[in-house]
Amino acid sequence: MSAASGSNASDGASPRLERLPPTRRSDYPHFDTIDTRWADNDRYGHVNNAVYYFYFDTVINRYLIGPGGLDIEKDPVIAITAETGARFHRSFAYPERIEAGMRVARLTERSVRYEIGLFAAGEERSRVDGHFVHVFVDRATMRPTQMPARMREALGRLLISAAR
Repeated sequence: MSAASGSNASDGASPRLERLPPTRRSDYPHFDTIDTRWADNDRYGHVNNAVYYFYFDTVINRYLIGPGGLDIEKDPVIAITAETGARFHRSFAYPERIEAGMRVARLTERSVRYEIGLFAAGEERSRVDGHFVHVFVDRATMRPTQMPARMREALGRLLISAAR
C-alpha cells in the first residue's frame, strides 16, 4: 500500500483521497453566528448539503459588508465566486445555532480564498469545512480589477500563514 496514494498500485485499484480531519475552533480568527431555519432541513431530517453554501456565503458577505465596508448596491467593485468546496464531517439540523469560523488562506490584489469551519456551540471540531474563492471585478464591465484598499486591509486581518 502506497502511503502517498492510499492504494496498492499492483491491484489496479483507484487511489483513495486522504480524508482531512475536521478543523479546530482555534484555527479561525473570526466568528459569526447563523441560525438554521426550518426550511434548511431535508427529508432525511438534517440540513441539506446545498444549504451549507448559503451559510458560507452569509459569513463571508457579512464580513465584506461590515469590516470590509462593501456597499452591495453602489460600490463599483464587487466580488464574484470563482470556486467553492465543502467537506462534511457531521450534520446540523433545525433548530441549531451554527458558529461559523472564517479565515483567509490566500489574498492577492484581485482575489481571496476564504476557509470556513462550521461549529456547533461549544464544539471544538468543525462539522463542516469549506472554501470559497472570490475574484473582484468592475461592476460595469465584469472584468477583474483590484479590490478596494479598505476591503484588502480587512481581509488581511484574517490572513493565516499556514492554511491547509
